[in-house]
Amino acid sequence: MAEALGADGPFAELLPGFAPRDEQRHLAVAVARALGRGSTLVGEAGTGTGKTFAYLVPALLSGQRIIISTGTRHLQDQLFRSDLPLVKKALRGAYSTSLLKGRSNYVCRHRLARAMGLPVLNDETSRRHLRIIADWASRTDSGDIAEVTAVPEDSAVWGFVVSSEEFCAQHEFEDLADCFVHGARKRAQEADIVVVNHHLLCADLALKEDGFGEILPSANGFIIDEAHQLPDIAAQFFGRKLSSRQLLDLARDTVTEQLIEAPDTKALRDLGNALEVAVRHFRLAFAVEPDRDAWLTVQEDQTMIAELERLGGTLDALVEVLGEAATRGKGIEGCHKRALVHQASLARFKNDPADGEYVHWYETFRTGFSLNMTPMTVAGPFERAMEGVHASWVFTSATLAVGGDFGHFRQQLGLDDADELQLDSPFDYQRNALLYLPKDLPEPQGRGYTAALVERVRPVIEASEGRAFFLFTSYRALHEAERVLRDTLPYPLLVQGQMPRGELIEAFRSYGNAVLLGTASFWEGVDVRGEALSCVIIDKLPFGSPGDPVMSARIDHMKRAGGDPFAEYQIPQAAITLKQGVGRLIRDVTDRGVLVIGDPRVRTRLYGETFILSLPPMPITRDVAEVQRFFASQPTAGLSDAEDAAEAAEAAEAAEAAEATEAAKAAKAAKAAKAAKAAKAADSAKAAEREETEKGARSADGADAKDAKDARDASDAMVADPSEPVTS
Repeated sequence: MAEALGADGPFAELLPGFAPRDEQRHLAVAVARALGRGSTLVGEAGTGTGKTFAYLVPALLSGQRIIISTGTRHLQDQLFRSDLPLVKKALRGAYSTSLLKGRSNYVCRHRLARAMGLPVLNDETSRRHLRIIADWASRTDSGDIAEVTAVPEDSAVWGFVVSSEEFCAQHEFEDLADCFVHGARKRAQEADIVVVNHHLLCADLALKEDGFGEILPSANGFIIDEAHQLPDIAAQFFGRKLSSRQLLDLARDTVTEQLIEAPDTKALRDLGNALEVAVRHFRLAFAVEPDRDAWLTVQEDQTMIAELERLGGTLDALVEVLGEAATRGKGIEGCHKRALVHQASLARFKNDPADGEYVHWYETFRTGFSLNMTPMTVAGPFERAMEGVHASWVFTSATLAVGGDFGHFRQQLGLDDADELQLDSPFDYQRNALLYLPKDLPEPQGRGYTAALVERVRPVIEASEGRAFFLFTSYRALHEAERVLRDTLPYPLLVQGQMPRGELIEAFRSYGNAVLLGTASFWEGVDVRGEALSCVIIDKLPFGSPGDPVMSARIDHMKRAGGDPFAEYQIPQAAITLKQGVGRLIRDVTDRGVLVIGDPRVRTRLYGETFILSLPPMPITRDVAEVQRFFASQPTAGLSDAEDAAEAAEAAEAAEAAEATEAAKAAKAAKAAKAAKAAKAADSAKAAEREETEKGARSADGADAKDAKDARDASDAMVADPSEPVTS
């Protein structure tokens, strides 16, 4: 295994300048051992280790069927279309590989044909988008809508043309011949390596847990990349959710199918319309402004009780009439099956006791809502799911350990029996990076903190000549910083919300001296190599908001169990998020730059050492003059030896295709950046006062007063960024 990635191996032949990395070979050997023994491995590989090749090589050489799961669809595409072909070419083997995504990522030819005649899509933009999709659909082999770059992801037409489980259930088996979802799943059943994403993986495991079948093929091993994201995604799928969209879709489909299959059954149409009215009235029972809170905060409200009963009663009546008419046609039969599922979800939400197993919470939007049951912990169901598939498991990421300890990650997923491996980044942080902790900043929960921080980092931004990411834990702080910096900064200022994230990053690269202000979606998954990004500024330690109903319930649950939620949950979560943000700075062997952490708690609190120990080792200073000298000096690190030089060549080759695309779009993105105005967004954070305990100690319930208040001051933006929806 190590030989394949060695100096005389196939990659050295294929990639000019390739040089072996000890860290990469160590990870490859550990992965091969886990796959061979059927065991579990938790492995952290620092940025630059080359972990993708380190798990692809043993996966392909194992001779087993392996499912590889990545954090996002973008990474899934990159792995399948770029990394896998390169490794297959180097190993010169006859390996079959397959890409599998969630159903809504594939176009449905039947729904596309129907959409072409819908009056609701008769506007000029929708018609143009439909023509583009129809032309592509006549030529594509995969049906993967990621291929259609000419139609924006947020186009209204996609919801009418992608595959739908409800629509597919109405068609006979012979219709599957031209079904892209069926084709993708068939190829996955026949492949040695299947590339999926975490949403699809967790959906499959949750189906198996409930005994409702499966989505993915059986496998000998699972490799989970970007594994730090898995606990939160798993919580979505091992819980339950009922949304207004699901109920409205059911109501409208019932009316449509009644007209086609049972025109004489007027009761169906009446109940479909009644359900739509009941959904609207239930939304009106909540506050007008969008909200996210525990269900117990509204469950005793008399209007809420009445509207919930109305919604449930209407759904029950619809289920009964749909059942009586189910034999009239496939469409009505499909509606009946969906109605039964929604009826069970609503009944469970209303009737299940708040016994500590699930968090009952709601979220409202401008016109819609969702009712959610999220597991207090996914450790139990995930552990059972792992045991049920009888396979080896590899969990890897650049951010799994907290201060060198994997305990937090393992506890979240119930990984009691697992081997551990932590590999540091091969990048020379000691020579190429500097950590600056500004002096004399007020406590971060104070009103004047953000303005004071901006003034402290102005000399840093000037010394770096722009080229900076300024990352925030809340929209409120971001927009306050924007107001202070706007018209006073001699560099282009880019702000999250001006344009889609991809275009904003392209504009940042194109300028070469810009300052970008961002929140949660810029803390990870952003790769800007070279001099365009030479400074990362982080405003506060990224504690999740205890105002979030799921986090709040988990904290209370840990307290009741006698635990210390601040030390055991909130600090580890924040440390992993901080590592992700810091990881934006050094992306290649020749990169150099300054990391700024404004939050004074990293120095003044005992737990600050945990955050520092979780970061790559680098020099620390509190003197801004040293920062200025760092930027004024010529790069001293350069390429420390022949191995680094080879690594740089390999990285450049891997990035070549992406850079070509970026260059083509750069001019357009830069022009858009200049003209765009920042989208204003309100941020609210719930705060409550507690008395501070004696210096350096936490209170008996697990959080000292200021720590708890500071954690609440962090925005929900760290929990979910509404500008970046995620689907499987």
